[in-house]
Amino acid sequence: MAAQKFKLNDVDFGDVFENYTYSTDYTNLPDMSPCTPMVNRSINTVIAIVYALVCFLAMAGNMVVMVVILSNRRTISSTDIFLLHLAVADLLFAVTLPFWAVDAISGWVFGDAMCKIISMLKEVNFYSGILLLACISIDRYLSIVYSIRTHNQKRPFLIKLHCAAVWVVAIVLSLPILYKGEYPVPGLNRLVCYELLDGESAETWRVTTRFLRHFIGFLIPLAVMTFCYSVTIWKLCQTKGFQKQKAMKVIIAVVLAFLICWLPHNITVFVDTLLRSKLIVDTCDKRYHIDEAMFATQTLGFLHSCINPILYAFIGVKFRKNLLKLLANKGCIKQSAKSQYRGSLSSTSVSGLIETTI
Repeated sequence: MAAQKFKLNDVDFGDVFENYTYSTDYTNLPDMSPCTPMVNRSINTVIAIVYALVCFLAMAGNMVVMVVILSNRRTISSTDIFLLHLAVADLLFAVTLPFWAVDAISGWVFGDAMCKIISMLKEVNFYSGILLLACISIDRYLSIVYSIRTHNQKRPFLIKLHCAAVWVVAIVLSLPILYKGEYPVPGLNRLVCYELLDGESAETWRVTTRFLRHFIGFLIPLAVMTFCYSVTIWKLCQTKGFQKQKAMKVIIAVVLAFLICWLPHNITVFVDTLLRSKLIVDTCDKRYHIDEAMFATQTLGFLHSCINPILYAFIGVKFRKNLLKLLANKGCIKQSAKSQYRGSLSSTSVSGLIETTI
C-alpha cells in the first residue's frame, strides 16, 4: 500500500482533472505535480447536466433509428447495415455518460472493475463510431460514383464482415485503456478512474497512444471522408435535378458536423499532448485554460452521437419513408399522409440517393 501511495504522489495527475481548476500555492504541498487540483463544483454540475441531456437525446434518437431499420429487414441495404451498427455504437457510448456525470459530481464511486469496463466501452464505441462514419462515406462513394448499389445489396454478408472488422479494430485500439483503475487523489477526498502508469516509459506510452488516437480516431477517417465526399459532390455536379442539390447539402452537413464536433477537441488534446511531452513550457495557467477547453470541446464531441441520427437518418429519404410507414402501421398517423409522402418521392432518379440521400 505504501508503494502505491508513492506512485500516486509522484505521478502527474494533470490530465485527470479536465474539469478542475488548479492552485499555484505550493506551501506545505507534497512533491507531486506543479499544480494542485481543486474541484470546481459549479463546472462539474454543468458537466453532469450536459452529459445527462446528451445521454437522453442520443439514446432516444439512436433507438428510433434501430427500430426503423430492423422493421424493414427485407429491404435493408449496405448503408442501412452501417447505420444500424453506427446507432449501436452511439447508443452504447451514451450508456457510459451517466457514469461520467456521477463521476463529475462525486468522483468515481463504482469500483475498479467498472472503471475498466466503462472506460473500455466508451473507447471502443468512440473508435467504432468514427470508423463507421468513414465506412458510410466509402459506401456512398461507391454507390453514387460507381453506381454499384445493387451489387452491394446482393452481398450483405460482406458488409456485415466489414462491420465486424470495424468492431475488432476498435477493440484492439482500445486495449490500452485497461490500464485504467480506481485511485485516490493526494489532496482531494475523492477517487478517480485514471490510467496510472509508472516507470520511465510511462510518459512515452501515454504520448504514443494519444498520437495513435489522433491519427486513427480522427485524421485518417477525416481524410477518407474528405476524399469520398469530394469525389461524390463532383459526380453530383454532373447530374441534373433537384435531388442532386439536396444530396449535396446533406453531404456538406455531414462533413461540417464531423469537423465542428471533433476538430476542436483533437486540436485541444494535441496541444495538451505537446504540453505534457514538454515540447511546450508547462505552467498552471496553461493547464487551467487547456482544461477549460477540454471540457468545452469534449462536450461538442459527445454531441456528435446525437447529431448522427439526424444527419444519417432523419433527413434521409428512405428512412423518412420507412418511419412514416412504421407510424402508419402502428396507427400513429393516417395512411393518407404516408401515401402523400410516397408520391413526393416518385420523381427522384439519382443512383444511390433514393436510399439515404447521403
